[in-house]
Amino acid sequence: MSVGSAAKNQDAPDARLPRYQRLHDDLTRQIAAGRWKPGDAIPPEAELAATHGVSVGTIRKTVDALVAKGLLERFQGKGTFVRRPSFDSSLFRFFRFQRQAGERCVPQSRILKREVAALPSAVASALDVRAGSDGIHLSRLRLIDGTPILAEDLWVPRREFERLLDVPTEEFGDLLYPLYEARCGKVVASAEETLTAEAVSATYARLLRLAAGTPVIVIERLAFGYDRRPLEWRRSRGPADQFRYHVEIR
Repeated sequence: MSVGSAAKNQDAPDARLPRYQRLHDDLTRQIAAGRWKPGDAIPPEAELAATHGVSVGTIRKTVDALVAKGLLERFQGKGTFVRRPSFDSSLFRFFRFQRQAGERCVPQSRILKREVAALPSAVASALDVRAGSDGIHLSRLRLIDGTPILAEDLWVPRREFERLLDVPTEEFGDLLYPLYEARCGKVVASAEETLTAEAVSATYARLLRLAAGTPVIVIERLAFGYDRRPLEWRRSRGPADQFRYHVEIR
């Protein structure tokens, strides 16, 4: 299926689908389009039922599914709200980021390069855009107390993130996702990550102040909007001796 046809299918409800599924897809698209911002309450179920011409039971089933997927969250006695994902602590799952005193901290960010270039073919495929399309490439270094701990390459489609080109790099801040939302109206709702290991190349050894060939952990992330459309591709490299893995198994 081509990118164009995939986008068309995502934008138009398929009349062959059950009413519940079409409603589910329609509400997902409205959330992704920003009709309700993260943290906003959606209308009451009775109001949604009247608007869409369905039963309250159908609306409740749809909302339950969106809650289960993490797009919405319920608060007893308050209502149902668009969930704001938090990625602040995601890196702590894999690396020990802490100051000498032992407290955790979000690494500082230093933009080394910002450029417009054709998306690499593998990145274009991951972002589900036409090969050769323009992208915005960021090279970034993450530091704690001046010591480099992560070197990152990030790509986003230029068409959706054009306004990033108007932001001085010194104003990007330590976390990019709030910037995506504030300047481009793009909310990262979920992400998939793949971990591998490699011997550090000369380029990244220089950036991370490591000896050539030192083992590093590579985290490749694909970030999605509420509608599961890919928004950002990034690859992060950090020293293997700082790597940690934590998971709770029940």
